[in-house]
Amino acid sequence: MPTQPLRRLYQGLQQLATPQRYLFTPADMRGLLPELSSSAYRALLSRAANDNQLIRLCRGLYLYTPVKPNPGLVLYHAAARLRADNLNYISLESALSDAGVISQLPMNWLTVMSSGRSQSIRCGSFGTLEFIHTTRKASELAGQLDYDERCRMWRARPTLALADMKRTRRNLDLINWEIANELV
Repeated sequence: MPTQPLRRLYQGLQQLATPQRYLFTPADMRGLLPELSSSAYRALLSRAANDNQLIRLCRGLYLYTPVKPNPGLVLYHAAARLRADNLNYISLESALSDAGVISQLPMNWLTVMSSGRSQSIRCGSFGTLEFIHTTRKASELAGQLDYDERCRMWRARPTLALADMKRTRRNLDLINWEIANELV
């Protein structure tokens, strides 16, 4: 007797998922059920999301819940996954907050400079991703970025994050200039 599609999806995800790989696009999972029509596949993903085995994090990205990822890293990993084809780096308020230059930052909000288009993406209870377009090339940023393995993203050093804040005309009122000047 053939296995139900939903069960096959869960079995496949259980084999594919790891603590480092728990975010999947519909295309990633499609290979587990190639015989389903497009409409049947979409309905199956909807059922899986209602079942809480998969959480629809945002359009085009699902979180496989049995892996139990670190909730504090989900936004970072989602940003890296959603814009894998673009130059992206943590900057602006997020980088400055992590460096202690800004004391206040909205909870669950990640600001990322991206060679892709500007866009804000709600990721349910995990927060919001804000991508801000930059025309700068990777070669221009050499020596100003550090790779953060936990986040799986590049992170701007405070000097670059401050320059990005000015370049994008962000509000500079929350910056502690005493600390900022020490880091620059």
